[in-house]
Amino acid sequence: MLTAGICRWLRRRGVDVAPFKAQNMSNNSAIAVDGGEIGRAQALQAYACGLEPSVRFNPVLLKPGSDRTSQVVVLGQATGHIGARNYHEIKDRLRGTVLETLRELQAKHDVVICEGAGSPAEINLRAGDLANMGLARAADLPVIVVGDIDRGGVFAALYGTLALLDADDQALVSGFVINKFRGDSGLLQPGLDSLTELTGRPTFGVVPWSSELWLDGEDSLAYDGRVLGRPAPPRGGQWLRVAVVRLPRVSNATDAEALAAEPGVQVRLTVEPADLADVDLVVLPGSKSTVDDLRWLRERGLADAVLAHAAAGRPVLGICGGFQMLSERIFDDVESRRGAVQGLGLLPVEVTFAARKTLGRVTGTGLGSQPVHGYEIHHGVVSRAADGLTPLIRLADGTGEGAVVGNVFGTHWHGAFETDGFRRAFLVEAARLAGRHGFEVAPDTSFAALRERTVDVLGDLVEEHLDTEALWRLIEGGAPAGLPTVVPALRPAAPVPPASTAVRGVR
Repeated sequence: MLTAGICRWLRRRGVDVAPFKAQNMSNNSAIAVDGGEIGRAQALQAYACGLEPSVRFNPVLLKPGSDRTSQVVVLGQATGHIGARNYHEIKDRLRGTVLETLRELQAKHDVVICEGAGSPAEINLRAGDLANMGLARAADLPVIVVGDIDRGGVFAALYGTLALLDADDQALVSGFVINKFRGDSGLLQPGLDSLTELTGRPTFGVVPWSSELWLDGEDSLAYDGRVLGRPAPPRGGQWLRVAVVRLPRVSNATDAEALAAEPGVQVRLTVEPADLADVDLVVLPGSKSTVDDLRWLRERGLADAVLAHAAAGRPVLGICGGFQMLSERIFDDVESRRGAVQGLGLLPVEVTFAARKTLGRVTGTGLGSQPVHGYEIHHGVVSRAADGLTPLIRLADGTGEGAVVGNVFGTHWHGAFETDGFRRAFLVEAARLAGRHGFEVAPDTSFAALRERTVDVLGDLVEEHLDTEALWRLIEGGAPAGLPTVVPALRPAAPVPPASTAVRGVR
């Protein structure tokens, strides 16, 4: 988010700026203009720059399918699955791709703002690093270390991060930023002064916490057990309550953000069956591991809760992996390799997983000829559908996409509900099915305007709370020469002389 803010600040100054994240790990992704998929965070950063998202902004994307394996996406295309230990074996090959891609961006744009991944002080991974100090060293980039004060211990984290780096890495670390501060920033000043004294480096600013920044969550950690967004009061006399099941490998949970943008719509992510008992709409979002997450759904009792909700005539929506779960049967010899698996049986379709992933931006009409656009990222495809099945969306060539059976809706399209008219039409129908006759959809909600406000808030925070002149000096001149090296206490100390010698020395 801070990278997006710096990008928007530079864009406002008329700078041709582009974002870059060498390696991202996230199941929240977006389709780039050049056809592949990238981390959703880099799509937001591109938007802040006034650019269409490109696979060059995120050349390596890791999409976790379990605690031990991830799908590896290189320049937008899936190249297979690999374990955490094996991934380090292919980093040398990926490093060439990363550096060449960065050079291409540097040649095309005035400035490239590179976001790191995790911590630059992951000393167990430093030897093969290509996203943090490994990238900074290879491309001679000035580095700012950002500390999240919301997690606590920010001064220890900033000092300790620097101290754990070797001297050549430390020479590129030019200063610090403290993020997500709540309260009077003046109370931090003694600590900031001490940090400068200890490290020889300034703090470029303290960015305050902002409750307006909830859109485009980078990964599933952004959706831990809370109401999504800041729900505005309803336009009518009733709220529409939505429960989104937070699957273990939830993918593109950002689809629910569009629903949460509407006044009078409360969206809560949950893992509890009881939370589904009295809501109006249940949403099964995307999943990176459809079959495994379906099994989890059954083990948690959530599958029974979804079926009971549907049996009561209340609406259920499945998106991508969630749509696949609503099917009668899933044939998966690609992702989970479990073969034929029974779905929830709420939609009369069968889904077969293909080796080649479907990727693309798509447009069509649905729900009363409402225009709709979205994007597809999935291996599973509908291989059989009941005769006469009503599609949720129809493409220009007449092809149907998704399905509607009574109160159950399904689609493979992500981002469809960002289209304002389509979203409103769906919410009106969902409210009718749920018996929320006092719910009125707002006629003027613009999801695009909400995204624009988000990056503008980020740009405002950078302009108001960071030393932008110091940032500009780093952009123009790189890391200052002669930055001191911090010697950590964790390194071996010099040999201690014999006791008698030490005593004489004290005298």
